[in-house]
This record gives sequence, C-alpha cells and structure tokens, in this order.
Amino acid sequence: MLTTLKNAFKIKDIRKKLFFTFLMMIVIRIGSQLPVPGIDHNQFALFFSEQTKDSLSFFDAITGGSFLNMSVLALNINPYITASIIIQLLTIAIPKLEEMQRDGEDGRKKLIAYTRYATVILAVIQAGAMAYGFGNQGIIEGNSFLNKILVVVALTAGSAFLMWIGERITENGVGNGISIVLTINIISRIPSDLGSLFEQFVFNNQNAPAKAVLAAAIIIAIIVLMVVLVIILNDGTRKIPVQYANKLAGRSMVGGNSTHIPLKINTAGVIPIIFAQSILQLPIIICSFFSVNTGDFWGNILKGMNSDNWCKFNKTEIVYSIGLIVYILLIVFFAYFYTSITFNPMMVSDNMKKSGGFIPGIRPGKPTTDYLTKVLRYIIFIGAVGLVIVSFLPIFFNGVFGAKISFGGTSLIIIVSVILETLQQVESMMLVRNYKGFLDN
Repeated sequence: MLTTLKNAFKIKDIRKKLFFTFLMMIVIRIGSQLPVPGIDHNQFALFFSEQTKDSLSFFDAITGGSFLNMSVLALNINPYITASIIIQLLTIAIPKLEEMQRDGEDGRKKLIAYTRYATVILAVIQAGAMAYGFGNQGIIEGNSFLNKILVVVALTAGSAFLMWIGERITENGVGNGISIVLTINIISRIPSDLGSLFEQFVFNNQNAPAKAVLAAAIIIAIIVLMVVLVIILNDGTRKIPVQYANKLAGRSMVGGNSTHIPLKINTAGVIPIIFAQSILQLPIIICSFFSVNTGDFWGNILKGMNSDNWCKFNKTEIVYSIGLIVYILLIVFFAYFYTSITFNPMMVSDNMKKSGGFIPGIRPGKPTTDYLTKVLRYIIFIGAVGLVIVSFLPIFFNGVFGAKISFGGTSLIIIVSVILETLQQVESMMLVRNYKGFLDN
C-alpha cells in the first residue's frame, strides 16, 4: 500500500488527484464544525445525552460527529444514499428508467440527475422532520417558524453540498467519492472511540495488570481478525474459465485463446452495508422525537427504536433486538439486489456467444446463462454471510460485554473496502498512464 502511494506521488496527474481528494476531506471536516443557525446547541447536547445510551451513536459516527455538533453537515450523505436506493429500485419497476440505464452515458446522466433531485427532496423531508421534532423538544431557539426554516435550509444545503463534493472527488479525485465522504467521517471518530474502549477494559483501575493486558490483546486480536476477514472478502474471487474457438481470418487461424471471468466473493462490495445502515438509522431519528408508552404494542416498538437495543444484541430482552434482525436481512437483500443490477448473466452469455467464447463443458446460450446465475447465487450467499459475520461480531460483544463504541464491524467493512477500492483505482490510473506513455514513445 505504501509503495503504491509512494509511486503515485511521483506522477503529476495522480498527485493532483490525491491532493484534490485530501483538500475535499479537509473541507468536509471543517463543515462538520459549522453550527446550524437557529439551534440551541446546549439544549441539543442535553437532548442527545438523554437518548438512552448510544441509540444515535452510529449515526453520529458516520457523520463524523456532525450530528452531535448539529452542524450544517448533520444529515451527511444519507439522503443521497436513500435516493440512490429508490432510483435503482424504480429502474426495475419502471421500463422507461430501465431503458435509461441501458442507454449508456446519456441514460446514466439522466439517472444521476433524478438521483440529485430525489436527494434534495429527501433532505428537505428529513430536515423538516428534525426541525419539527427539535421544536417540540425546545431545541429550536424560540421555537419560531423562521428558525425552523433556517434549520431545514441549512441541513438540506449541507447534504447537497456533500453530494456535490462526492461527485467532484469521483470526477477530479481518486474516485469512489460518496464512499470516501462516508469513510473520512467514520475514521475521524475512531481515535476517540478506541480511547474510550481501552479506558473501559484496559485502563480500568479495578482490573489487575494481567487482566488489562489480556483485554488489550483480545481487543487488538478481534480488530485484526475482522480486518483480515474483510480483506479476504474483498480479494476472494471465483474464476470461471472461458475458451474462445479458432476462427479463419484470411489464410490464417485466429483465436483459440483462453481467459476467465472473475466473480468476486463480495460482489456488491460495501454497498449492502451502506444501504442497510442508511435505511436502519431513519426510524431511530424519527422515533427519538416521540414519547414512549410501553403499555401498548406500538409503545414497545418505539421503546426498542429509542433505546440502545435497536440494532443491538440484547441478551435480556431479545424482542427489542428486532433492529438487528432487520439489519441482517437488509444486508443479504442488498447483496443480491445490487449484484443483480451490476452483473447480468444473460448479457455476459450473449457477449460470449457473439465473440465465439464458451465455458468448457457448458453449451453457449441459455445453459451458460443458467450456469452463471447458479454460480453467482452461491457466491453472493457466501459474500453476504461474510458481511453479516463481520457486522454481527462487534454487535454481539457490545451486547454481551458492554463494549461501548460507535464504530464496529460495519465501520471496518466500509473503511477497509473503500481503502482497498481506492488503492485499486490509483493502481489502475498508474497502469493507464504507463500504457499511454508507452504508446506516445
């Protein structure tokens, strides 16, 4: 990794992209400290501390502390992620959008435009709900209509600004703009969270030195184990061999070479985690503004969403861990859904048939499509199970041992996956430049 970055800084074009990306990261962190006008921040800090332990801790983590600071970037890119999910779902339900998806660059630009519009609409809705809830909690100064409008405008503008930064990083930086925006926010909170974790289990005065050393070793081992598992998930590939038949071109035979189709075990990458977490945090924010009456069914549901049991492993009241079950199901669903959008076995089979390629032992056409679909289903399942394991382990230790951290397996998956993908992007840019240099010579 260090060698790749060192070589990348030697190339002027790539060095500019890296500096541009770094500059955008600085802008994001500065924006995370700019307060929203019209908010009583002392009152909000009190409100946040009263939200039954860490019910909003992960949401604050993925916003890089912007939510706790109630800065203009408090909504982060969650509206954009949700809008992307909606647009991608609609491409399946609406034929016109499906045609746009197949139209190449022009269709892609139209879908991106629709995603932007949907992002702004969702940001207004979320910001409006927050302004309404904050007004009821006494967090809006004077609870005036003008201050509520200021809050909605500021939060919406902040979310749109982050979306714009993500797109600029994708175009002018090292790529993966939206993922990088999310990753830099998570990384910014890790030092303080690790400090709290070690203070709780290692530097606790009640622990004997041997017990403290053992706790530190266990913490480091678990983190290293999850990082290794994430790397294996990202690098694991199933290679499907493809053979091309000989063709007569003039007086000579061409073709006959062999290659393979690389199918990654984690075919959807970090997308299922981001999508699932984005959807899962929405009810937490909404339910935090409502009073809880545990005497009825819906009151118990609100209690589960308001408490630290939402998306947690609760060993005493399993019924309130329903969020964890929903979280796991969402990860599996989006693993299959996103792969079905990005990889079309029928299209791959048709392209192979047109170019004279075939999988040894499999007839071209429908048998090849069926074979690719079958293999893909197994691979997606393995990848989804791996994502669930890495996501569940920190949640399990949190519920059993009370390890209070705002990041966990989900954050590690996002961080490791985005770093690996970004390094691959940099390596690809270096490879393309070397080819260009060779052709120019």
